[in-house]
Amino acid sequence: MKPYFERGGISIYHGEALAILMDMPALSVDALITDPPYSSGGAFRGDRAMPTTQKYVPSKEVVNFHPTFSGDNRDQRSYGFWCTIWLSECLRVAKDGAPFVVFSDWRQLPTTTDVIQAGGWVWRGIVAWDKTRGIRPSKGRFSQQAEFLVWGSKGPMPVERGVGCLDGVFTFAPFQGKQHIAGKPDLLMREVVRICEPGGLILDPFMGSGTTLFSARQMGYRAIGIEIEERYCEIAARRLDQMVLPLEAV
Repeated sequence: MKPYFERGGISIYHGEALAILMDMPALSVDALITDPPYSSGGAFRGDRAMPTTQKYVPSKEVVNFHPTFSGDNRDQRSYGFWCTIWLSECLRVAKDGAPFVVFSDWRQLPTTTDVIQAGGWVWRGIVAWDKTRGIRPSKGRFSQQAEFLVWGSKGPMPVERGVGCLDGVFTFAPFQGKQHIAGKPDLLMREVVRICEPGGLILDPFMGSGTTLFSARQMGYRAIGIEIEERYCEIAARRLDQMVLPLEAV
């Protein structure tokens, strides 16, 4: 399949993730780092079925700025089955010992830790992303100010991979200039991609606006991103084109 964008070790593919993953060669990527649609939000099935521009944004001003994204309204059982399928295909594509990082919120954390194991990966731990005080305060309750990174590897994970000691908690406020409703801060992703061996190839099958790819390139990695929404492919390609660091630079 022809890439939507390809330059300087970064490739973007527009289409459904599973279909594109099935065309990728086995044992070809060094790390899986991705932020899939959580199918979360609210306490009931009807809450999950709402458009993302209503579930995840605080004002009409933000709604008009961010395009919606699909695949975020599955019920709990279908979410678990779906994750097991694409994680199994990512396992085939990953090299032996490759690390993975999958983002989750608190609602989907139990399911996420189950499906990564059902997909054949070895679960090794959870990293907390502290979004700082003032995020989603609730009177008389604990603030929902954290999201989580479930991580592990494809089978045994060598200690000597050229990767140093990494933090188990990251504290970064969500930034206001993000290009995706559920976008993660660049500073956070620059730290997360370091789990990959130096110069390795990172796979993100749900790349959104391309923050993982952008951060990977800044940190000297190669990356492949897959995105079903063409609007976000356009945004990611523009971000990469506008990088201060030349994409051809080593």
